[in-house]
Amino acid sequence: MEQLLGYLGLGLMLGLAGIGSSYGTTIAGQAAEGALKKDPSKSSGYMVLCALPATQGLYGFIAFMMMAGRAATDGLLLFGIGIGVGLACLLSGIRQGKICAAGIQGMAQGHDVQTNTMIYAALPEFYAILALVATFLV
Repeated sequence: MEQLLGYLGLGLMLGLAGIGSSYGTTIAGQAAEGALKKDPSKSSGYMVLCALPATQGLYGFIAFMMMAGRAATDGLLLFGIGIGVGLACLLSGIRQGKICAAGIQGMAQGHDVQTNTMIYAALPEFYAILALVATFLV
């Protein structure tokens, strides 16, 4: 049973982080598509902001790779870590996507907000990084 929980935790860690990145990049990407109609000259800035939420999926993958060998021995622990890392990456990826989408809309309206948006987007990113760092400490 404990081994099953370990594998379930690994799946949640990787799956939820990937879902968060998918939603976040999609939210920002939709804003970028609309912004391209207003101001296509800023497409590279839009692209940078669209890519930011993708990092949560990478954090989930790194945590997954670090913990994959421990599923048979530390199942209950991995289940807890998997839920923690997965949820932190899921929620921060979605919220970061919304921040980036708002920044993209501001850029399309002619405001110089790319740098500020990247700073604001780093705030939910911090919690995904914190969850990843916590896996190093276990």
